[in-house]
Amino acid sequence: MNTDFASHRIEGYARAAEERGIDGSFSVPLISHIEGNLWQGGCQPGARLPDDFAFVLSLYPWGRYELGPNTRRIEIEMYDAGRMPNIAQLHDLAAMVNAAKREGKTLIHCQAGLNRSGLVAGLSLVLEGMAPSDAVRLLREKRCDMVLCNATFENWLLNYQAVPA
Repeated sequence: MNTDFASHRIEGYARAAEERGIDGSFSVPLISHIEGNLWQGGCQPGARLPDDFAFVLSLYPWGRYELGPNTRRIEIEMYDAGRMPNIAQLHDLAAMVNAAKREGKTLIHCQAGLNRSGLVAGLSLVLEGMAPSDAVRLLREKRCDMVLCNATFENWLLNYQAVPA
């Protein structure tokens, strides 16, 4: 299925935002360009990504994009309810994303493209030297105000302290 990524939207209600007293209604593009080779989004199962994507990190393997012949995909089951995912795994994923971005267009996606993908995208930006608050601000500016509406994810990223080498 060919998809117009500029006009196709994911619409819904983020319960995590409601828990924070925020109206959780959202309408976002299927995928959004964040910066450079970094893209973030949700998933429309069966939609075909353009062939120029080099790498896709799927944090929602229950819905898959059709990929071009040279696009590599890694699938990880990650949930966004309540508690943090495995921290070591988050670091590994963010490092993988940063390596992939050097090779070409990289998409991180979950179901709606808000929390799981926002957490990994945000950490990838922080690991490349961006301040956590700037990373959150950029993701919300480029994707949607509902990015990281999961307070646990947002607070972890905002309070991120790099482990000394």
